[in-house]
Amino acid sequence: MKILIKQARITDPNSPHNGQIADIFIENGIITRIAKGINDPADKVIELEGLFVSPGWVDVFANFADPGYEFKETLETGAAAAAAGGYTDVMIIPNTNPAIHNKAAVEYIVHKGRDLPVTIHPIGAITRNTEGKELAEMYDMKWSGAVAFSDGINCVQSAGLLVKALQYVNAFGGTIIQLPDDKSVNPPGLINEGIVSTQLGLPGKPSMAEELIVERDISLAEYAGSRLHLTGISTKKSAEYVKKARNSGIKVSCSVTPYHLFFCDEDMTSYNTNLKVNPPLRTREDRTAMQEAVLNGTVDCLASHHLPHEIDSKVIEFEYAKFGMTGLETAYAVLNTAVPGISTDKCVELLGINPRKIFAFEPASVIEGNAAKLTLFQPARKWTVSAADLKSRSANTALTGTALTGKVAGTINGDKITLQ
Repeated sequence: MKILIKQARITDPNSPHNGQIADIFIENGIITRIAKGINDPADKVIELEGLFVSPGWVDVFANFADPGYEFKETLETGAAAAAAGGYTDVMIIPNTNPAIHNKAAVEYIVHKGRDLPVTIHPIGAITRNTEGKELAEMYDMKWSGAVAFSDGINCVQSAGLLVKALQYVNAFGGTIIQLPDDKSVNPPGLINEGIVSTQLGLPGKPSMAEELIVERDISLAEYAGSRLHLTGISTKKSAEYVKKARNSGIKVSCSVTPYHLFFCDEDMTSYNTNLKVNPPLRTREDRTAMQEAVLNGTVDCLASHHLPHEIDSKVIEFEYAKFGMTGLETAYAVLNTAVPGISTDKCVELLGINPRKIFAFEPASVIEGNAAKLTLFQPARKWTVSAADLKSRSANTALTGTALTGKVAGTINGDKITLQ
């Protein structure tokens, strides 16, 4: 198949064409020419106003719920949601049934996702069944296709167990991902502990529950000399810990969710269960701090934390609603809208460049001769989120009806093309 992209601005710091407006000709999944005024016959011509092209984006933390919870999401519907959000690659967490905690489970994901428009990368569990009790078969999972290791939404509580995991993966250059949450700190907490939780009469979860784990795990990573990625950090102090650690030479990276950049606990006065997430939405001050951390480079990448739930898990009393929100389709637009003054270069760095470096993915530079792994997007395009834009099997998002700036136009992943 021959594809011609016309008059697109290339945003890729690793490409000699960075910042240029050019035509891109793709043949059988390979970028064969980049130049001005290409008029070769093509099966598909893409020409849109204000079009940008970058290396394909990578999401580092999403739940596709397959196997075991296909009523929430499947690999097919999750891939459709990811492509709609501009992602060519997605790392999926192991909180399935059975969990992705052994070689067979990893191979199931790799094999089943082979023909999808998005490349799906399984994250292997740190512990068996993600229960935090004994280490899983990480070595076998690594060589079967696991790109990192995490217990997903279950933060490993035992420092002794986690340091063993960090030491273990260090032998083959692996990375541990932790969603920081000390579950011993007010376990019944539903939202951020503060003025809003008091006003709403809801039990609060203090920011300390996150910050204790962030500080502890950085110390463990330093001791083990291993690579640690903290996902979903949400407080000012967490960002300060990460910045200080990195300046000390500790191999730590971090990501933030789109919704922690867009919402704060003040948005929860309507008891919208779609805003019930973990870590919880923090204060306005914390939200501003996270936006600043994105701009100053403390935050390495964006993580969608796409956690789909069927309607019965969300249309229910707030106390019983499940934690989590979908977010793949809207992640870029939320980032582009929520962070004041963010540049297109910074968006591409957070979405496409840094995740590939952190998790040692193959480069996806916009260079002649490379395989086409591209995201097409329009930073200036304004749109309002509607049900038609959501490709996930679940619709637990608080963004429906929200006006955003920045729209994904499509993805090209080898010979697979998805246009919006």
